[in-house]
Amino acid sequence: MKNIAYYNGKTGPIEEMMVPMNDRACYFGDGVYDATMAVNHVPMHFDDHINRIYNSARLIDIDIPMPKEEMKRILQSLIDQVEGDSLFVYWQVTRGVGMRNHPYSGAASGPSLWAWVRPNGMRDVYGAYRCITMEDTRFLHCNIKTINLLPAVIANQRAVEAGCDETIFHRGERVTECSHSNVHMIRDGVLHTAPCDNLILPGIARKHILEICREEGIPVVEEPFTVKELMEADEVFFSSSSAVTCRVREIDGKPVGMRDEATFARIRDAYQRKIKEECGK
Repeated sequence: MKNIAYYNGKTGPIEEMMVPMNDRACYFGDGVYDATMAVNHVPMHFDDHINRIYNSARLIDIDIPMPKEEMKRILQSLIDQVEGDSLFVYWQVTRGVGMRNHPYSGAASGPSLWAWVRPNGMRDVYGAYRCITMEDTRFLHCNIKTINLLPAVIANQRAVEAGCDETIFHRGERVTECSHSNVHMIRDGVLHTAPCDNLILPGIARKHILEICREEGIPVVEEPFTVKELMEADEVFFSSSSAVTCRVREIDGKPVGMRDEATFARIRDAYQRKIKEECGK
């Protein structure tokens, strides 16, 4: 198949799937999601992503009755039906179906599982990317991977309009993350990344980058850093499940980084080896 979608046990092509109008996702964005790449039909860091969606759901009082292994089985069955060596896998759990009402206690049918899989290439890890910055005006629960993504949508649109690839958020001078990825910098051979508090999503790629740094003997500092420090860093890169490690060469029209390729390349190349070991490519 070229793609496949799933909603509470029903499957079909993405373009033909129908969902109830009263699913709380439609009115309130009342749900959480996760996503990863499947390489050679093997989902990258599958357990990490499954654990994160269950944690996100718990943080907004959604109790997913389905065991984690069952969710993995359903997603893998969808992956196995789609053609291609590189696939994007998306799934979300919403609070369920019920007449529109802000309070959710007893108002919904129980959680709904949505998912889809389609062919999608990963970003070029050998490219050099351009970014813009924007004030981070999102809410204070960015550690929860909710489907309320309008601020991120707008921020990424502004990047596209500027001919750039990603938007880097900051709250005042503190850099937080990007519109759909984490951002990191290298200074004097040390990786600097924002701490996992409520202002950033605990990225799965971020987690594995930190593991790689420990294995490679690259020091890591998980502390807030400023826009000024980012602009003056030896290297800047962003990461996500589909971007992995994307080197940044320009922010707000000004050249940045590109001064410590050796350290960045150690991280990039080690991550590529990790993907090959995990997924056979």
